[in-house]
Amino acid sequence: MPALISSPVKKTHTDRVRDGMWGLLVADACGVPYEFRHPKDIPPFEEINMHPPKGYLRSYAHVPLGTWSDDSAQALCLYASLKECGMYHAYDFTARLIKWHDRGYMAVDNYVFDIGNQTTSAIAKLKKGMTARYAGLRGERNNGNGSLMRCLPLALLHGGKDVSLVMDAHAQSEVTHAHLRSQVCCALYCLWARRELQNAPDPWNSAVSSLRNIYQKDPAYVRELETHIRPDEPPHGQGTGYVLDTLHSARLACEEKDYASVIRRAIALGHDTDTTACVAGGIAGIRHGIENIPTKWRNALRGAEILNQLDLSQAEKRSHTSKPLKTNKSCQKKT
Repeated sequence: MPALISSPVKKTHTDRVRDGMWGLLVADACGVPYEFRHPKDIPPFEEINMHPPKGYLRSYAHVPLGTWSDDSAQALCLYASLKECGMYHAYDFTARLIKWHDRGYMAVDNYVFDIGNQTTSAIAKLKKGMTARYAGLRGERNNGNGSLMRCLPLALLHGGKDVSLVMDAHAQSEVTHAHLRSQVCCALYCLWARRELQNAPDPWNSAVSSLRNIYQKDPAYVRELETHIRPDEPPHGQGTGYVLDTLHSARLACEEKDYASVIRRAIALGHDTDTTACVAGGIAGIRHGIENIPTKWRNALRGAEILNQLDLSQAEKRSHTSKPLKTNKSCQKKT
């Protein structure tokens, strides 16, 4: 009698949302110990793990291994806001960012570390009453990766058309990083992640095609996409904190065949290792699934109480239903 071949588990949208979030969180925590290191100072490829090799002089030595950084904390702020409001709501999101900054909301142990200068500046303005649309810095030199690193939940939870997703990606970027280049990078990443969720044959190029169609009547956005981002170029990157390089570096890392290799390649680039890994990890989580994340890495991830609160803790206990977001009227009333 021939052996029975088990068919792969059919995943719901809820399952894949969890895969993406776990991919982001684990990758961020893996990257934290190596941040700011030159590529030559990163351990050999196979030795890159959430727990670095014995004797390695790690970054943030006072932070327990397995702790996610500001990248994931801000992404969780956005995730929680979207779940609560059923839509992107600037007031609710920025209120959560302030709560994170001031009280460690969504941070492991309520401990906030590694805050970018742009984000700090924007939050200070928000606390003084400035609206979300005008809080972020807009200069060309203000294109760090602080809005790109947190925007994955939009792609995972957004129920609208591509153009609506793009507009919301722009809006969440404006809160801290308002230059068009940062906005476009967030929009392209969200479309890329959406295409991964949809199992598109060529997710990156499908996302680029959609974005070109959306931008066709806006020369400023077209110029950023075609002149600066240049999405048709082969994957490349150096792992720096420049938003454009982070996006390209994540794409380069995602050429690897499995989740662990994607994260190791992202970290091997050096420099802003937690953010490069975080951005690549969201895509890799969607693409490869939580079952492909090394068990040791998943088990070592800290912050279980936060994941419980967000219903992300039981990621391997698959639900068989997927409920769309419902708009919360209490959020709509906020201005």
